[in-house]
Amino acid sequence: MKRLLLWLLAIIITLGSVVYQRLTGPTYPLRGRVSFLNQEIKFRLPRSAENVENCPIIVQLPESLAEGVQGFLEFKKHKTDQPWSILAMKSEGAKLIGFLPKQPPAGKLEYYVHLVSGSQEISLSGEKPVIIRFKGRVPSPILLAHIIVMFLAMLFAFRAGLAALNPQEDPTRLVQWTAILFFVGGFILGAVVQKMAFGVFWSGFPLGTDLTDTKTLVAMLAWIAALASGRKTKPKRAWILAATIITLLVYLIPHSLFGSELKW
Repeated sequence: MKRLLLWLLAIIITLGSVVYQRLTGPTYPLRGRVSFLNQEIKFRLPRSAENVENCPIIVQLPESLAEGVQGFLEFKKHKTDQPWSILAMKSEGAKLIGFLPKQPPAGKLEYYVHLVSGSQEISLSGEKPVIIRFKGRVPSPILLAHIIVMFLAMLFAFRAGLAALNPQEDPTRLVQWTAILFFVGGFILGAVVQKMAFGVFWSGFPLGTDLTDTKTLVAMLAWIAALASGRKTKPKRAWILAATIITLLVYLIPHSLFGSELKW
């Protein structure tokens, strides 16, 4: 019964980490609301897109603003001095639709969405542009396998940490499975996903600045150290706890922060 409760606690911690990653990552859509012409407008602006086609930007207007409000996309390549391009968005009923041109894998654009009515104008994202990164298409089975294995690696990591706190439980097998799952999910499946999406197998330390790859490396090294601590007997509980804490800290860093980026 006690072990079941520990598994439930590990699942809760894992799910909490996953939700935090999803809410804070820089590639998840930017959501918000603005007031324009005394009407509230909710928006959802993409910050990641596959480069198989131009990326649609859609703004749903209140029915009362369906006529008389125009939309414009203002964009340029990220971290360049090139002039801004401006495209008019098409009106379809209460929707405004525009398209950002697709970019090579890891290519980024920064853009604004402007709403205009007469002399009134507003930018949905305020003074800061939205940054969107394009990626190649990754087959769903490969991406799903990567996500599931990394999820299991997190689960076993937290469960191993809880086992290390329980003097009546041997955490050795949990530590072994954690190391295996991190290796398979991060360094095999993760490398394949990275190659398909951004054109390289590895872009973290020491070859690049991709923080997701680097986080995987740090977690992997922590669990290798935990395993090595018990090379003659069993893994030391203090080392297991340290590896668990490092894993937790690693996953508190938003996903895709400082991710792969094409240098224009």
